[in-house]
Parts: sequence; structure tokens; C-alpha cells
Amino acid sequence: MMNMAGQFGAAAIVLAVVATAMISSCFAQANGNGAASAASTSADYPAPGAKVAWADMKQFFTPPDEFKGKLGNYRSVMTFDDGSEIKTPQDWPRRRDEIRKYWQGIMGRWPAMVEKPKINYLGREHVENFTRHKIQLEIAPGKVVGDHYLLVPDGKGPFPAVLVTWYNSEDAAGMGPKQWNRTDFGYQVARRGFVALCLGSVSGQDVRAPETNDGIQPLSFLAYAAGNAGNALASMPEVDAKHIGVVGHSFGGKWSMLASCLNDLFACAVWVDPGVVWNEQDGNANYWDQWYLGYQFDKPAKEQRGPGIVSDKNPRTGAYKKLVEAGHDLIELHALMASRPLLVSGGEQDQPVHWTALNHSIALNKFLGYENRVAMTMRNGHSPTLESNEQVYAFFEHFLKDAK
Repeated sequence: MMNMAGQFGAAAIVLAVVATAMISSCFAQANGNGAASAASTSADYPAPGAKVAWADMKQFFTPPDEFKGKLGNYRSVMTFDDGSEIKTPQDWPRRRDEIRKYWQGIMGRWPAMVEKPKINYLGREHVENFTRHKIQLEIAPGKVVGDHYLLVPDGKGPFPAVLVTWYNSEDAAGMGPKQWNRTDFGYQVARRGFVALCLGSVSGQDVRAPETNDGIQPLSFLAYAAGNAGNALASMPEVDAKHIGVVGHSFGGKWSMLASCLNDLFACAVWVDPGVVWNEQDGNANYWDQWYLGYQFDKPAKEQRGPGIVSDKNPRTGAYKKLVEAGHDLIELHALMASRPLLVSGGEQDQPVHWTALNHSIALNKFLGYENRVAMTMRNGHSPTLESNEQVYAFFEHFLKDAK
């Protein structure tokens, strides 16, 4: 691991994106006021998919009959750590605080959030009905990194906003043709009148080679950085600060899940096939890996746990080991979302059986007096589809626009 000065050190996980030839062709060098001109790259961009009506989304807030009311073998979130039960809604804030403090204690305490993160504007271009800005962003105190992309609709705001988490920011911003209508969430919501902030990459390298210190697990640091990105959105005059959502797929889905659970500023969240529970039989539900929650701060890089499912020869490590062996599961984090709406866009990693985990959040929301706060859609395969993404956009349209 590299050591450099600064509160986090350069070894802290940072969100930086490597410039590609595509970006070079899209953006001119910024001038003195941070603006740049470039030709639009949207000529070949596919038209938006068929809009999903909210009436067609309501079915996804009810589990299939075989899973209704089933809670699986998960420990109830309605019990304090000392074994006493939550008896009234007034007890919930104390239990919620207990869950949050426990998980952050295991994953590594965060420093204070950055209330108004610094944004450096590097370039811009007008695309369809919005402007795409190339930016650097302060994702931790004094740590301004990029490139990231901020997409702002034409017209007068404030607009609702969506933070997009993914391996790189170009795909989310619509600059990677292979990801069109798959993970181009930022581009698609900007078309629909949302401000979008697209975050990506980790430390300027592959997520599977994390650089970290300060005792914060890599996935938890990403959640912290996403919270600061949310604060950046909330501080913009173009943004309606009370209507900010977050979405990510796969690795980005894990990121969006922890970000939304641990940062209350997100009004709603979409987790696209991240694997919403521990599942050691699924090699892609890999929270145990060093780049998520399995990092060992007392060991150098060459002695970190290797990739692969948990086994006697490759056991659990880091925060993941402590959480699992103490009987904790991700449903505790899900509970921190109540009463904010969440959608699991399921596929390969999140199957209907995972309703047994989501039912805990449904029951909690009902206990607190809320209905229709937890939904799950299904598709074949891990990759998002045109239909599954239109369901995502319908969710955001309803909870960030229509439900104001």
C-alpha cells in the first residue's frame, strides 16, 4: 500500500476515472471559466424505451404468494442487541442508531461528512435536452478527484436528482456505447428531467486491487464518498435537495445499497442485482472479498485473502468475518432505509427467495405506519434490460417527482 500525506492519505479509496479516447473526442480543453465546447455524441444514441406506467409498478411491492410473510432464518431487526423487543414506533430510532453504530464500528468509523464539497468544472457539452459537465469532486476532506460527470437538464430548476454508482463514470453518463440501455442510468434520467451525478472507478484502477487505510473497509468508504457526492448535489441551486435518489448495478448496486442505507439524504434508492444478502454459495455475492468488506488492515497487500468463495482454505476475513460470525446480515442495513422507498431490480444475484429478507423491511415499515416502501422486480440474467431499466425510471419518476 502506498503512503502519502493527507487525512486519508493517497492510499484512501478515491473515485477517479481514466480519460479515454472517447472523452478526448467529446470534450475540448476547458477555458478560464471552466467551460468547453464539443460536438454532440448523441446522434446514434437509441431512443428511450417504452415508458412503464406507475399502475404497472404497483404489483412489484407485493411478494409472490409463496414468500408472503416469510422471514427466513434472519435475526429480527425488531430486537435490541440486549435481547429486548421494540414495542412501539417510538423505540425504533434508538434501535436504528444501535444498528448504524454497530456496523460502522465494524466497518470503520467515518470522519465528518463534507457539507459542501468542492466541484471543479473542467468541460461541458450540450447533448439532447441536457448539458453534460466533466468535473472533479471532493469526495473526502481535501480530496478532489475525477473525472466524473454531472448532467443538468435544460430549463429552470430545481430538479430532482439521481446519483449513479458504477466502475466508471463514462458508462453512466452515456459515453460508452456497449453500455447503452444497460448501465447508462445517468444519461437516461437526465433525458427525463433529472440532474444526474455519475461516479465511477476506484483509486484510478480496478476495484479488485484496492488501496485503503484509516481502518475503513473499501465498500464502506465508497458509501461515505457517495454521501459526500449527495451533499454536493444538495448544495447545487439546480437540485431539489429533498428529492435525491441513488442507483447502481452489480458492484455499483452494492455501493448504492450501502450509500443509501448509511446516508439519510437519499430520498429513495434502487439496487440493481447486487445480492442483498450474504450468500456464500454464490461466487458473485462476494462481500467477503478484500475490495468490499474482507480487507485485513493488519496485513500487506500480498497477504490479503484471495478471490473466490469462502472455504476452509480461503476463509472469511476482515469486517465480513466479524459480521457473519456474530450473526448479522444485510437486512439490518436494509432496515436503515425505513421509511424511504427502495427497489431491488433483481436478476441473477437477487432471486424471488430474497423476499424473505426484504419482508423484514416490509414488516418494519408497516410497524412504523408505511405501506408500499419495498419493491422487487425480476428479469433473466445479471445485466439490466431495457424493460428492467424502464421500471427503474418509473420508480424514480414516482418517488422523486410525482410523490412530492
